Amino acid sequence: MEDPPATVDTPKSTVKTPLPTCVVIGGNGFIGKCLVSRLLHLGNWIVRVADSSPIAVSEDVSDGRVSYFSVDVRDVSQLRRAVDGSSVVYFVETTDASTCDLYESYKVIVQGAKNVVNVSRDCQVKQLVYNSSADVVFDGSSHILNGNESMRYPWKFVDHITEMKAQAEAFVLSANDYDGLLTCVLRPSNVFGPSDTHIVNFLLKQANSVWAKFILGGGDNLCDFTYVENVAHAHICAAEAIVSQTDVVAGKAFFITNLEPWSYWEFVQRLYEGLGYQRPTIRVPSKLVNVMLPLVRWARYTLGSETELGGMLAPAQFVIESSVFTRIFSCSAAKKHVQYLPVVTMEEGIAMTVKSFSHLPKGSLLSRESQLNDFSKAEEILGYGKVADILLWRDEMETFSYFLVTCGFFYWFFLSGRTFISSTVGLLLLATFFLIVHSILPVNIFQKFPLPCFEISEGTMRNMLDYVAFIWNEGVQVAKALAQGDDWSLLVKAAIPLYIFKVIVSHSFAMLVGAVLIFAFTSFFTYEQYEQEVDKFIWVIFIVAKSFLSLLLRNLPASLLAFFSNEDELDDKPTQATME
Repeated sequence: MEDPPATVDTPKSTVKTPLPTCVVIGGNGFIGKCLVSRLLHLGNWIVRVADSSPIAVSEDVSDGRVSYFSVDVRDVSQLRRAVDGSSVVYFVETTDASTCDLYESYKVIVQGAKNVVNVSRDCQVKQLVYNSSADVVFDGSSHILNGNESMRYPWKFVDHITEMKAQAEAFVLSANDYDGLLTCVLRPSNVFGPSDTHIVNFLLKQANSVWAKFILGGGDNLCDFTYVENVAHAHICAAEAIVSQTDVVAGKAFFITNLEPWSYWEFVQRLYEGLGYQRPTIRVPSKLVNVMLPLVRWARYTLGSETELGGMLAPAQFVIESSVFTRIFSCSAAKKHVQYLPVVTMEEGIAMTVKSFSHLPKGSLLSRESQLNDFSKAEEILGYGKVADILLWRDEMETFSYFLVTCGFFYWFFLSGRTFISSTVGLLLLATFFLIVHSILPVNIFQKFPLPCFEISEGTMRNMLDYVAFIWNEGVQVAKALAQGDDWSLLVKAAIPLYIFKVIVSHSFAMLVGAVLIFAFTSFFTYEQYEQEVDKFIWVIFIVAKSFLSLLLRNLPASLLAFFSNEDELDDKPTQATME
């Protein structure tokens, strides 16, 4: 029997299968950046970042698998250039509720979603995942306990941006299974994380203001928060599930959370504590908060969301709503059909968020040193401290509060018609009454107002006393020089300001104090805004004054001119002797 012929092993083909391409529209945004980074780390996608202001990703991360397209979702031609040839499109363009221009917001959110859907169908894209918001089912008047995807859109939305989000997601869902395009919508709740431009950014802006000391309501209302990396993970899971479980995923919306409901105020306190700010301690009764919410909504509606002030009220409305209403959503459908589970816990997410914002605390030395080169002249004059922040209107609400308090003291002491002593006694009586009431209040009412603790270090006190002593000694030296009558220039320098002060005080000291008050709260802020123009104006005034003085000296009598020349020579002699 013959042996079978030997087989020759042929080498397998080494041709690599090209990687599929996906597009992240809004890839330079808060959620988009995290999604792009996660896709690149997976290593099985070529990623196109489409945004109106794209930035580069480091080469060691991207490995040449990322490209950038400057895309405005309102421009169909730009969208087509970025989407053509891709198989998956993620639309994570986010618009903040504080955005003022409603017309532009509509064009970006609603019309932008229509453009993305139409372009995806024309370019034969297979999957489209749209990032919406859990707020699209919130009516602003009732709690949500384990809300699921069966909830309908409310008759009235909490704001116009949320209503536009609902319109956009409805259009995306209705476009499912047309021309081979499969769509899916995700509704993350209260997304937070590093580089957050909404929730965390707003909280940090308010951290040093008086409003950060208050806890609105009972503080036990629960909210669902979602770490940004979990949202990015959910988008990737949804794109895979659209293909593997088309019947139960395509054309559907899914709530996305961290599966760990937290008290809103516990979340705020953990952020503040981690960044070195004081935790909110003063509780405002729920009944008062229930009155505040309609007023804020009425103000936003009256002013209009397209106005700057109306847009500023959006975060305040969010805080009050989070304090009044419980909003918890069920992720059962996402877990079952999308195969979503959080990859980062709340504890880990808060820790990483705090770490990413650790350079931002307002009073930190690191922040001051890193921004030293960015200080304006006005801030340099005011000493870079708390006074500079107040007078330069760094926090409008805080500065306005100080301005109102200062105006109150001005009226109490100068415009009330009482003497200074009577006004001081009345103020002390008022403070005494407040302390007595505070001492007899039950513990469970407002948890008592915490009394401020004032502490001055020994070094600071010594520096203050040294400065006071220096000013006193300088004043004594000036007084002695004036008494001797030898320095005419010093006499003129002292006499002119004193005469001006005497003229002002003789008319009205209250008017002087009021003018100083208005000057303090307006001049430094104005100078910072128009620093170059003011400097040029002062320089012109200086040149004119110097020319006028030279002209005046030329026209002086010869005897006076000789007298001033002798004075100048006497002043120069010690300097020359010292140099020798």
